[in-house]
Amino acid sequence: MRIVLVGPPGAGKGTQAVRLAEQLAVPHISTGDLFRANISQQTELGKLAKSYMDRGELVPDEVTIAMAKDRMEQPDAVNGFLLDGFPRNVSQAEALDQLLESERITLDAVLDLEVPEDEVVKRIAGRRICRNDSSHVFHVTYSPPKTEGVCDVCGGELYQRDDDSEDTVRTRLEVYHTQTEPIIDYYKAQGLVVTISSLGPVDEITQRALQALQREKAENK
Repeated sequence: MRIVLVGPPGAGKGTQAVRLAEQLAVPHISTGDLFRANISQQTELGKLAKSYMDRGELVPDEVTIAMAKDRMEQPDAVNGFLLDGFPRNVSQAEALDQLLESERITLDAVLDLEVPEDEVVKRIAGRRICRNDSSHVFHVTYSPPKTEGVCDVCGGELYQRDDDSEDTVRTRLEVYHTQTEPIIDYYKAQGLVVTISSLGPVDEITQRALQALQREKAENK
């Protein structure tokens, strides 16, 4: 299947993308991974993207699109892929449509992970990261440490990242509503959007998503 995954920050896209890609046996194509890979490998696209980032500027859509195109043309993506973080706006969605049309392939579904705004704020603003190892992540409500402010794993100090503060999260949500959310209407007009709730245990959400995608696939046969 060829799927685009959308949803606000804090909806669990990263977690679900990895799980769904594994279940569907397709590559998980994340824009963050694309940028990191191209920059670390010093590809021409990576050098170009880094030149914008070093100046504190946004990387132009055409660079992001070119990276996505290159990745989707790799052998492991021939039979499908799951796009996470791309397209990020309507112009990127239009460019993706043109790219797929040129290859005579189409999207199967756009999976929209729905979560209330207050829950997004609660999820992100409650995160606490270990200063010694950023892979040690806790949550003041959902997975609190045994001792407040102290990492269970190594005893390091737990802190809240600047971009996890409530004010920053609400700003990120506003950017999502303004720039990315319009692609949902864009894809709804094509009959591709499958919306599921992103509330509940991770396993439940994965199963909910798989069932919704299979229904969509069966209906469009």
